[in-house]
Amino acid sequence: MDKNVADLRKDYTLQSLSESDINPNPVIQFKKWFDQANSAQLPEPNAMTLATARPDGQPSARMVLLKDFDHRGFVFFTNYNSNKGQELAANPQAALVFWWAELERQVRIVGTVEKISPQQSDSYFEMRPPSSRLGAWASNQSEVIVGREILEQQLQEFQSKYENQEIPRPPHWGGYRVIPTAIEFWQGRPSRLHDRLLYTRRGNHWEIQRLSP
Repeated sequence: MDKNVADLRKDYTLQSLSESDINPNPVIQFKKWFDQANSAQLPEPNAMTLATARPDGQPSARMVLLKDFDHRGFVFFTNYNSNKGQELAANPQAALVFWWAELERQVRIVGTVEKISPQQSDSYFEMRPPSSRLGAWASNQSEVIVGREILEQQLQEFQSKYENQEIPRPPHWGGYRVIPTAIEFWQGRPSRLHDRLLYTRRGNHWEIQRLSP
């Protein structure tokens, strides 16, 4: 065992989390924590791990960016033909993890996944910088390429194609919504006795339980 790695540890002492502190609606509670992370000027507080799985059970995970959330769920955007897009088409379930180290907080979200409407995807795509819109056309995400020059060449081709024109959303690119069935709020505490409060959807309401760390 690498002792340098094994010796890495931090005692969490900043805050606590009790049942009396939280909102009965987990989306409202998430907004409270997200706003605090944003106000603390954390780097990319909307960065989250997205975990998906193939039908055979093999999992995969990667970082993506949260772009919207409300009572319906949590929205991110990607190429529908990417590995994650193909996995979600075959198995429309996912897990999200937010880690705000400076606040010693973690949020875990589990749920089913659906595509958002084309109109909603269009609306967000139009907000993106032109370079990002062109990048969505130039990259066949997750496909093997022989070198970066392939990307640069494809980008130049689309730059020429859409010069002085509106850049439309590619049909293979758009948004997904994770519809939560469970959301866990984790607050680091001393002695590794962390606070964990789990919201589980029961019909039209949420049940709240405390989990042992």
